[in-house]
Amino acid sequence: MASGAAKRKDVRGGEGGGGQVLDGSDIMELVGNEEVFSSFVDHKFQELDRDCDGKLSVKELQPAVADIGAALGLPAQGTSADSDHIYSEVLNEFTHGRQEQVSKTEFKEVLSDILLGMAAGLKRDPIVILRIDGEDLREFINGPNFEAEMVSICTLLDLPEGSLQDYVTKALLQLTVEQGMPPTTDSWVMSNIVEPALQSIAGCSDEQSVSQEIFLSEFKKVAENVAQHLAEQPVIVAHSENTFDGSAIKRLLSNKFELDKALEAALKTVPKDRNGKLLKEYLRTALDAVGPSAGLPPYGALEEVDKVVTYVFNMMNADDGKAVKEDEFKKLLTEILGGIMLQLEGSPISVSSNSVVHEPLTSPSTLMPPSS
Repeated sequence: MASGAAKRKDVRGGEGGGGQVLDGSDIMELVGNEEVFSSFVDHKFQELDRDCDGKLSVKELQPAVADIGAALGLPAQGTSADSDHIYSEVLNEFTHGRQEQVSKTEFKEVLSDILLGMAAGLKRDPIVILRIDGEDLREFINGPNFEAEMVSICTLLDLPEGSLQDYVTKALLQLTVEQGMPPTTDSWVMSNIVEPALQSIAGCSDEQSVSQEIFLSEFKKVAENVAQHLAEQPVIVAHSENTFDGSAIKRLLSNKFELDKALEAALKTVPKDRNGKLLKEYLRTALDAVGPSAGLPPYGALEEVDKVVTYVFNMMNADDGKAVKEDEFKKLLTEILGGIMLQLEGSPISVSSNSVVHEPLTSPSTLMPPSS
């Protein structure tokens, strides 16, 4: 596992800890300092320019594209058709889909745009790096709320049917990062932390009656074993939280200059028919293009937000397939944004995610600036 480059942070809101927060400020500082950023680009360009001809070929750009993909959290190229499409789009940003070679000026411009886009995303949705080392889990199982919370889980598990190991395993999987448990959906966590900890009750008879008292006693033993394994092999977790409440859309709609700029950029992603009109079926494509400015995730990324978007599209009959003039298309897109804003203001959507970081946070990078 990654070593403890980040300290523990109590995501329950306590004063202790202080996990490493990735909020894009380092990237903004780098790109905002012309002298430092130019030096950074010169160094990276020289690293990539293997034949020293002052241009980067498509082959020479590949390490840069791979590094950007890794920074975006994408799997390696060749492992997923969806992620490979994004890698291709990143390469096209550099080559404009036509050029076989890229100058240093073009490389700098595109890299600046990509880095600023990443920084904006991290500013909007910061990532907290947590080091889970068993301390929070011990605090939970020895705390005053332990029995009450586990009794609640017992009720959900419908005891006493099933074996003791079944129920302890199921209950363990209900614990969260807030209680000091790393994501059990991660295969490394299951095989190296959870399964070894469960060996202490592996010999219990499947026929044994599982009372609440027995369950709590055995669960605590297993949880203590988990905490010990975490102390020996801490797990680094990237934790993010976001609330979609329409506020970002409201800010965009109230700023005519930014709104017009976002709409113009979105229209460039939409093809026109032979009469110069735009099909309404491309409104979703345009909405995705406006998404970063409106604080919205891409369609398909978050089911709860997708439902709101679909509701607004249906309400406005935006999927009827008709072709409209450019001004009408912009008006419809603006009204859709307004409709989504109202829905989110009335019923905000809060989401959080936790993913195990398997690579060292300080792993060498050929392109991306190191985090401090």
